[in-house]
Amino acid sequence: MSYQVFARKYRPRTFADVLGQEHVVRTLRNAIAQNRLAHAYLFVGPRGTGKTSTARIFAKALCAKGGPTIDFDPDDELSIEIAEGRCMDVLEIDGASNNGVEQVRELRDNVKFAPTRCPFKIYYIDEVHMLTAGAFNALLKTLEEPPPHVKFIFATTEANKILPTIISRCQRFDLRRIPNAIIAKHLLHIADLEKVQLDEKAAYAIGKGAEGGMRDAQSMLDQLVAFCGEKITEQDVLDVFGFTSGESVARLARSILESDTVGALRSVYDQNEAGKDLGRLLGDLIQHFRTLLVQQADPEAASEDLSPELIDEIAVQAQMATTEQLLRVVDGLAEVDSRMRWASNKRLHFELGVIAAVQSLNEVSISDVIEALDSGSGAGLPKPAPRPQTAPPPLRRAAAPVMRETEPVKVLEEPRSEALVARSEAPVSNLRAAIAAAEPAPAPGAQPAPAPQRQPEVAPVEPPSAATVSTADFWPKLVQTVQERRPLAVSWLQVASLLGITGRTVKVGFPTTEGFARESLMRPAQLGFLEGLAQELLGQPVKLELVLDASLKAPEFTEMGLGLLDEPPPPTKPKIELKPEPKPEMKAEAKPAVAATPAAQEAAKVDPEFYNDPLIRKAMEKFKAKLVPAG
Repeated sequence: MSYQVFARKYRPRTFADVLGQEHVVRTLRNAIAQNRLAHAYLFVGPRGTGKTSTARIFAKALCAKGGPTIDFDPDDELSIEIAEGRCMDVLEIDGASNNGVEQVRELRDNVKFAPTRCPFKIYYIDEVHMLTAGAFNALLKTLEEPPPHVKFIFATTEANKILPTIISRCQRFDLRRIPNAIIAKHLLHIADLEKVQLDEKAAYAIGKGAEGGMRDAQSMLDQLVAFCGEKITEQDVLDVFGFTSGESVARLARSILESDTVGALRSVYDQNEAGKDLGRLLGDLIQHFRTLLVQQADPEAASEDLSPELIDEIAVQAQMATTEQLLRVVDGLAEVDSRMRWASNKRLHFELGVIAAVQSLNEVSISDVIEALDSGSGAGLPKPAPRPQTAPPPLRRAAAPVMRETEPVKVLEEPRSEALVARSEAPVSNLRAAIAAAEPAPAPGAQPAPAPQRQPEVAPVEPPSAATVSTADFWPKLVQTVQERRPLAVSWLQVASLLGITGRTVKVGFPTTEGFARESLMRPAQLGFLEGLAQELLGQPVKLELVLDASLKAPEFTEMGLGLLDEPPPPTKPKIELKPEPKPEMKAEAKPAVAATPAAQEAAKVDPEFYNDPLIRKAMEKFKAKLVPAG
């Protein structure tokens, strides 16, 4: 008996023998069992994935004795004839050589004749995409309404070349590439039957080189048996077919991930000197980085095509770079691959691609900047030196002695501070508190003036015993702590105001012009940090509610406190000026007063109770000033 190659000798004979195409096998078996048989089928898939074998098995099931049945005997005479292509009722046609209109017209005339031995007359056309447009058009009517005893089975590797009118008349089955692990296992089974000692690493190397095609893998094994005899190692596979071992590709990838440019270039040099195909090596390297991306998303799926020795290495390398970095590396290597196809000096382009890959891993992208801002680390970014936040008093008393009578006293405003909102419409209680804080301690034995009760703007919440600050001091302390721990994020918080604390909800308002600041603090990293800090200060879990409030005015500057730090920048628009008022007994010596403007006259109409307040009057007398709106 003549020698049969492995690809023919171990061709699948039943549905159970088909490997890696469970979705196709299950559908066909159910269709036969339920007698739901279509009149035309289209098998699409890469080479060597089982299109012809599946079509022949399906034909055996349809034409078996007592059929259609899925439990046919593959050793039956009729089944053997179908497998060998000798059955008169199962016609296999090569679409590449019988692609003309005349051949299709002849087929169309023969379909009306009944089968001789089988229940159906089956036409199997391989490489059907090779048919001309005229041949397809001649087949349309017959394909749509064939006689009940006729079944069409088409197979192709390029479904995009088939007319849509043909595809719409068929049930389409897409056969996928067979996983490397399945191919390696089947090769080991064949080697065991052939009394050949096949190393497991060699089986995985063959499966990787076959690129998902079982027929190619079986042909490669056949060639290796002829070359090596009864023992095949991984090195034999690499030497015969010019492949690069998975370990070598992994070492090259690790050198790139570790920014070891010298080691990566040395690996390329060694592979080139060993006569390896650099184009295939680059393809293997791109596939390796693709595996790292899959490992980050689904480790179980990534291990399907890996040998046991590489699984741990892939898991380690997947943690050495982010997804974005790996994508940049793959994009760069893909561009190198397109250039290498037409380049005469492939090694030069490969080495340049390796150097570019190392550099791309060290680049700082915009997403890295955003992540650094979110985490507050500011890695790789210039950090401003944090200013001291020691909760200064609302007003500095030390500045009073150096003021002249004719020099106006200017009070800067803090955009969002509970201590003082220095505007003409500011609440009286805030101004009272500010002036009271500016008063010096009373002399011994003197009776201090009764201080008015501070009226908080928020509803106080009874803090638990674990609280470190009171409710009234919560907001300034929160801003201060953020300044100390995350100085990059404090500017977003400075434009906000505490609207209220209800139960375990802290409501924070932003002017409508500060939507960007609100969105920045709404990021999960920032919001979680703020809520944890609020819990630390209040002693209980709280939830921050960040809202836009149209009643809040946009800030005009961002100085902390009241603008009275050690070296405060000059204010752009002071809201209130305190101008000196000449004493009644010194009217002759006083400078002529400035004519009152309509705005000043309007300011004089403030509620009289405001001026009758003891603290207000005492402040005006002490500073020899009166309140007028800013010009």
